[in-house]
Amino acid sequence: MENTLRAKRNRKIPTVLTREEVSHVFNHLTDINLLISKILYGSGLRLMECMTLRVKDIDLSRKIITVHSGKGDKDQTVMVPDKIIIDLKNHIKTVKNNFDNDKIMNNNRVKLPNALSKKYPKADKDWIWYWVFPAKNLYVDKMNGKTYKHHLHESIIQKAIKKASLKSEIPKKISAHTFRHSFAIHLLESGVNIRIVQELLGHKKLETTMIYTHVLLEQKNNIKSPLDFL
Repeated sequence: MENTLRAKRNRKIPTVLTREEVSHVFNHLTDINLLISKILYGSGLRLMECMTLRVKDIDLSRKIITVHSGKGDKDQTVMVPDKIIIDLKNHIKTVKNNFDNDKIMNNNRVKLPNALSKKYPKADKDWIWYWVFPAKNLYVDKMNGKTYKHHLHESIIQKAIKKASLKSEIPKKISAHTFRHSFAIHLLESGVNIRIVQELLGHKKLETTMIYTHVLLEQKNNIKSPLDFL
């Protein structure tokens, strides 16, 4: 069996939305669900990358979000859309107030990634390590018995997007990841180089990003001839 060739798994063409359809779904979302969905579409993040963002990961002055140890265990930076800067700033201000209240009750501890908790034993209560999207409830770690604040569970956003997609009556199977696919396609449609899209998506191989060119080819029937513009 050593020389047996493994069959290649065919990549499925991703579901994408038009810009109008994205706006239509957004019209059926509110508050935190809307803000997170706008980040997914506007920055191209995966849902869990967004859910696990820390305060220190967002630099609104430079308009960038840093994703640490994303898929493939590598760091990357993505853009922050101008349209959500004010909303994101207000959201972080609200989270800071909640953090200060949690601090008084000694409920502001969060889990640190990897072995940082051993290197910086007090950092788990620092504001910069706090979740951008914290959950309301606390949980007790079974290993050390300490109480922690968790990030917002991804299922909350998934359910909200599913509900919004049903209300929008768009005949497509829409999920949180659909916004990421749409982000990539709309950049390519705008003429952004595929290598730049690859970098923004954090794809290791260009072949992974190339899947979106198949979507563009499927839309070729909607392309107008240059003659039609004369």
